Amino acid sequence: MEPIFNRTGRVVAWHHGNDIYHLNGFHVCFIDGTNVYGHSGQHLGVFTNGLFRDHHGGVVAFVRGATGGPVLPTQWAPPVPPVPSVAPVHAVPSVPPVPAVPSIRWGQEWEQFIKA
Repeated sequence: MEPIFNRTGRVVAWHHGNDIYHLNGFHVCFIDGTNVYGHSGQHLGVFTNGLFRDHHGGVVAFVRGATGGPVLPTQWAPPVPPVPSVAPVHAVPSVPPVPAVPSIRWGQEWEQFIKA
């Protein structure tokens, strides 16, 4: 499992294959290509170059090695990864919107992003 960091460098979630998990191991969302979708198939944003971006192109979170966004903070030491829950069957993804122009600014908070 790979840690996902927010704008302050804190771990906010875990990336495992095409699935994203909360810190407690519960499944949050999934990645299909470069698109990020919630449990009901709603489009949340995109994941490219190690950066999670919202619908406005702002960076929401990142993984180690991310490039092309704002200056990234020093990452905090990640906690011990949880045992991931069984991922639900992925919903049929909605048609993604036209991607926004990538920004070098931070976007919404991670918690807002995954609830979109």
